[in-house]
Amino acid sequence: MPNGRRTRRPLPERLQSTTSIKYSLRSHSSSFEADDERSSSDVERTMGPDTGGHRRAGSQYAGEDTRLTSKRELAGWYAYGFAAEVFVICGMGSFVPITLEQLARENGVLLSDRTTPCVASSTYPNATGNAPSLFSRGNHTPEPDQCVIYFLGMEINTASFAMYSFSLSVLFQFLVVISISCAADHGNYRKRLLLIFAWTGAIATMLFLPVVPSVYLIGALLGIIANTCLGASFVLLNSFLPLLVRHHPEVQDEDLGSDEQYTEDEESIAEDEPPLSLTNSTSALLNPTPLAVPATSTALKLSTQISSLGIGISYSAALFVQIISVMILFGLGSSTFSLRLVLFLIGLWWFVFTIPAALWLRPRPGPPLPANMATSGLTYIKHSWASLYRTIRLTPALPDILLFLASWFLLSDAIATVSGVSILFAKTSLGMPPLALAGISVIVTIAGLLGAFTWPHISRFLKLTPLHTILTCIFLFSLIPLYGLLDYIPIFSTLTRPWEMYPLGLLYGFVLGGLSSYCRSLYGELIPPGYEAAFYALYAITDKGSSVFGPTIVGMIVDRTGGIRPAFWFLLCLIVAPGFIIVWIDVDRGRKDGQMIGVLIKEADGLEGTEDDGAEETLHLDYDSEEEFEHHPGR
Repeated sequence: MPNGRRTRRPLPERLQSTTSIKYSLRSHSSSFEADDERSSSDVERTMGPDTGGHRRAGSQYAGEDTRLTSKRELAGWYAYGFAAEVFVICGMGSFVPITLEQLARENGVLLSDRTTPCVASSTYPNATGNAPSLFSRGNHTPEPDQCVIYFLGMEINTASFAMYSFSLSVLFQFLVVISISCAADHGNYRKRLLLIFAWTGAIATMLFLPVVPSVYLIGALLGIIANTCLGASFVLLNSFLPLLVRHHPEVQDEDLGSDEQYTEDEESIAEDEPPLSLTNSTSALLNPTPLAVPATSTALKLSTQISSLGIGISYSAALFVQIISVMILFGLGSSTFSLRLVLFLIGLWWFVFTIPAALWLRPRPGPPLPANMATSGLTYIKHSWASLYRTIRLTPALPDILLFLASWFLLSDAIATVSGVSILFAKTSLGMPPLALAGISVIVTIAGLLGAFTWPHISRFLKLTPLHTILTCIFLFSLIPLYGLLDYIPIFSTLTRPWEMYPLGLLYGFVLGGLSSYCRSLYGELIPPGYEAAFYALYAITDKGSSVFGPTIVGMIVDRTGGIRPAFWFLLCLIVAPGFIIVWIDVDRGRKDGQMIGVLIKEADGLEGTEDDGAEETLHLDYDSEEEFEHHPGR
């Protein structure tokens, strides 16, 4: 090749037919080493024959844990989802915004005269001091008794205060998630960091209990810390799943059988490549073309089973805690103390059930950083941001990933914002007490669980492609703000009675179950094999609907108009806009591009002096020599 550049080897057949499972469901070195699992007899007892309890292939790097995955290790992975998802659904999805709004309200004054305390006679937002009837009609116009607080000289609606706090927590979450992405894949820090973030977030949640209204800003700080730790811990949790599947006895047995089918030439090529024969954990939803290597279908089936079971376990825990929370609110009344007690319970649950994960989950060290790089914490952070920078520079060569990330940025923002706005609208505009709001959250949780397992059947029955399924979910999702906006038409009276929130919560949860599964699946199909951590970092910053802009904009609209309903116009646009981007995604093209880019990056990294510019120069040279990249805008 001209200029002394090395030619790229043809892709092995194994790589051409596969993608990686590094991206997974949230849509799991420490002193806890699980040493009691080292004996082969224990592995044989829990997992069946395994050739001595270790992976057949030798270690690929110093310190690699080649032990086969055991049932106990899988239980540890499930345990953390069982622990932390409760905070996602019951905490940030329900009681944290309610509690922050209530704490701020007890320090606020009425907008009408800016002197009368908002809770002079009641903790409810309406002027009468009584919770409204389930079928009573609300008022969507700016009310004279809107509650405001003053912060740094600014007048802020109490509902906006909760939204601003959430936005700030997402900003910190973004910074932390990116900074630890390198530690998740290199060295022996994966499990240690997971436990640090988990227990820090749990303690921050429990500390809501002593927070009284006079120090409501501390409540906002605790919410920011807890949500930041949650996002970081789930990134670390995600990095375990591909390792659990890769070392599972079923995958190892199937992989041994498929290896015997290769010729010596194929084996010599494959030996130079890292193991890339694993598929995305949810790609069964995409109905891909039959794969050439049996081990791939085994890994796909296994990872899908693990992920699906993890969803069921996590949502079951959240549903149980929601029911307990409703009982607490029913017994103690809808007071600020009862809300803080519920958050203490959520934090305690998170803390306690992280312990099984600490005991059973193996550290599974990743490959060390290059020998010429220091291993200090600052080096890991610097490497994480450098990896993200290179990944962003490569995305123009992957147009389908670029389109997906643009649409997911908006869609995840909409998911998070609609959740928070709905709860605050029900509390401040419809006057629903915390007990009724907890009931909405229970309905959303049940509907989400049903949606996660029902949408694949709906898709197959209606013969929908993954893109069509996502577009269908977006259409149904848009009905929620559209229904609220119909109240501006004189002949309609919509979203003015508390009972209307319950069917909308059912629709929201059901749609969310489909969007989470299919969006994760679609993105996983497009990621270059072997570089999932870097590309997953782009996805993780908006995963679970985490966003900065949506809640902030809604807060500004509420402060400007004095009510939440006008923000429904913004929500409608935020939900519909991603649909006009997703329609341009070509999954087959994106899958081929991702596989090709994965190999080209490895070739570039193998060159002497692997810097970003050198990698990109090599990539651009290969683009010109490949028909698959003739449409790439980054040529």
